[in-house]
Amino acid sequence: MWLKWMVNQTSTSMYGCSSTQNIVGSVLPPVLIVEMIVGLPANIVALWIFCFHLKVWKPHTLFLFNLVLADSLLLISVPFRIDNILREEDWVFGGAWCRINLFMLAVNRSASIAFMSAVAVDRYFKVVHPHHRINHMTSTQAGYMAGLVWMVVLALRTPLLATKLLHKAGDKSLCRSFNSYEELPPTIKVHYVVYIGEFFLPLLLLLFCSAQIACVLRQRQKGRQKMVRRAILTVTVIIAVFIICFMPGIVTGLCAMFIKLYRPQDCMAYKVITQLFRLSIGFTYLNSALDPIIYCFSSSMFREVLIKRSLRQLSMRRRKKGSK
Repeated sequence: MWLKWMVNQTSTSMYGCSSTQNIVGSVLPPVLIVEMIVGLPANIVALWIFCFHLKVWKPHTLFLFNLVLADSLLLISVPFRIDNILREEDWVFGGAWCRINLFMLAVNRSASIAFMSAVAVDRYFKVVHPHHRINHMTSTQAGYMAGLVWMVVLALRTPLLATKLLHKAGDKSLCRSFNSYEELPPTIKVHYVVYIGEFFLPLLLLLFCSAQIACVLRQRQKGRQKMVRRAILTVTVIIAVFIICFMPGIVTGLCAMFIKLYRPQDCMAYKVITQLFRLSIGFTYLNSALDPIIYCFSSSMFREVLIKRSLRQLSMRRRKKGSK
């Protein structure tokens, strides 16, 4: 109750103390455009491999495929955010699309974290508990699990669809899920809790999986070292992508919350930290460009197709040069 009262009081006192574009408007659009240029072809290639070259669907490849689907939501939504930033955050696509756009971006973040965690947990059981019955999960069962993950993610993010996210600020319409509300709606409180929880809980899970796999590696079990090394490399790559993409946003977001709670009169500090928070979006959306690295380390099939295609193209180039 005390925390609720504090949030409401500080939200009211800081209402209107939102930062202007400044550095965000000049730095963020080029960053997001580059990420789109890199991420779009990479994810198209990933979809092509999964759809036309995958002969046997295993649980971990199914989780990776759903990670590609999550990235597709981001690739659909980011162009509208780029347009919004270029217009100095004046949203021109209406209130309904504002909610849908922010909902899709939030779903991408949640689903990406969920399926990265699922891949790491799959590697953990394969190495640490090789005889556990979860390792005998069928592709159908994995599909049901993936469907359950999507249902949970969509349910946790549905409050964004039920909240007015388009706010008037002078002659501009601001489309934000994190804003200086006069009073925080319950749905936005849920959004804040999910945003924080979906970072720290999976991070602890990933660190636990990494530590357990490393312990198995130290035991130097004959015949399993190669598999264990690949597993720990996969989990390490997932942790690296996770931290790079999502930690900047959570750190700056918590700092902004701290200022609202304990330094509500420090408007200048709040403006600086909110600008840093918006710049951290560049790291969050980077996951669509970095996720293909996870595919390469997690799936031998993915690597083989890429290598074969690269060798085939190299051979064709040599033949063309030879014919000349």
